[in-house]
Amino acid sequence: MPIITAPAPPDNEEPPGGGTPVPLPEIGRATATYIDPTGTVWPLTDVESDIFTLADGVSGLGAAPYELTSDPHPRGGARLRHVQPQPRSIVWPLFVQGTDHTTFLARWRALATAFTRTLREGPGILELARPDGTRRRIEVHYQEGFEGQAKQGYYRYADSTVLSLWCEDPYWVDPVPMIVHRESGAPSSFFVPYPTVSSSQVLGNTVVTNPGDVTVWPTWTVTGPASLITFTHTGTGESFALNPSASAIGHGNLLAGEQVTISTDPPRVRYQNGDNWVGGLNWPAATLWGLAPGDNAVSFTLSGSSAGSAVDLSFNPRYETA
Repeated sequence: MPIITAPAPPDNEEPPGGGTPVPLPEIGRATATYIDPTGTVWPLTDVESDIFTLADGVSGLGAAPYELTSDPHPRGGARLRHVQPQPRSIVWPLFVQGTDHTTFLARWRALATAFTRTLREGPGILELARPDGTRRRIEVHYQEGFEGQAKQGYYRYADSTVLSLWCEDPYWVDPVPMIVHRESGAPSSFFVPYPTVSSSQVLGNTVVTNPGDVTVWPTWTVTGPASLITFTHTGTGESFALNPSASAIGHGNLLAGEQVTISTDPPRVRYQNGDNWVGGLNWPAATLWGLAPGDNAVSFTLSGSSAGSAVDLSFNPRYETA
């Protein structure tokens, strides 16, 4: 029985961490890995292993699908009113083999479980790594396709399957977060040794660059002391504030070393012990803003801050394509 293999790339295109990059449609050479809901890692493009990708059938790695809503224009044509990203479908063919029927069957069944368990235990992760070390990943759910080819001689020592994977979020994500850190320094004298000013209010006006293709929704971690925390996107005017002394919380000012984490998508505010502090936001005026692609002018303001007060902003860039 013939064994299907993928062509080997030049030696200088070996990616970090091992594996073999193969030419995939729409993105060029890449190393693919699947991480199932249990955390088990499945290499998908190592032609020396017994499970590898048949790259000719891979699809769904390009730009996200969109649904456009429009209104008729009285003079003809239409005007675009709304753009809604849609779930993505990825087609991923795999070849599985073994030295004998028992070995092959064990691998086949284990791989089927690794994908179908996403329907019960949460999404798995499909990750593509480039030879330069950069990675992009997407959460996937098994949809259909884990069936043999039913060809003569197959399902004895080897078989292939064409998986359809459903992605509720159509965008690819860089697994390495970008972090912006601002911290208040110790108070210093205005006169000695040089003229300086130490602010107890403003940690910083800065520009945060989102290198991705679409808006990201950052997570903020605030370290006390602080009595009122305000975050402003100076480019759009959107802002939100957190008051630790709000009646819905009743905690009082953040003390030195105490931390609170604010997630913008989904909206969530948690004190360090897990208590829900979402009632401390300045509703209904609060807007938990995101970071558009490119440069974003932002400001962090902490009232009652002193040495050790800090703000950490983190986000993972999101991309249209793999």
